[in-house]
Amino acid sequence: MAVDRSEIRAAARIVVAVVAASALAGIGWGLLVPAQHFLVISGGRAASLTSESGHQFDAVALFLCAGLTVGVLSASAAWLWRSVRGPVVLIGLLIGSAVGAATTAVVGLGVAGLRFPDLPDAIEGQIVPVSPGLGTAMVLILQPLVAAFVYLVLASMSPRDDLGVAPAPDESAPAGDLPGSMPQQVHSRLEA
Repeated sequence: MAVDRSEIRAAARIVVAVVAASALAGIGWGLLVPAQHFLVISGGRAASLTSESGHQFDAVALFLCAGLTVGVLSASAAWLWRSVRGPVVLIGLLIGSAVGAATTAVVGLGVAGLRFPDLPDAIEGQIVPVSPGLGTAMVLILQPLVAAFVYLVLASMSPRDDLGVAPAPDESAPAGDLPGSMPQQVHSRLEA
């Protein structure tokens, strides 16, 4: 199977579009994520306030929701680009989703860091907001996983072998003119 240049260009465009959408999702995550508040105690150390540790879960959950949304929407949009459907576009979607998830994390943590700057000169007894983190890099796998799953489900539901890339045969044409149909002479001989 030869790879067409238009498929490679389409895959590159999908990578760029998914990374751009992921950057926007990162900005949204950075603006929505709640801070975790700490009480400054002696020696510059800090203690977490009661129920503030739940905001670490909130940060991860919001990040996963952003990745899920971008994954579903990007796979659906790639599927709608009918003329280039296939494995090359799926590879572009996976690359874009993997790079996009990392972009969401970097941009989101940067925006959250701007919202909640470090306070190196905090005094004892002061309550300070701290920018939340993601906790683990495993959260980056959801977006490419969802994008691949949605694209493969859409491909498996396609009734045509070519995934609908080629135009559908005209149903108003005579039976002998359709590709894969029996010529009219053979059909009439079989009926006789």
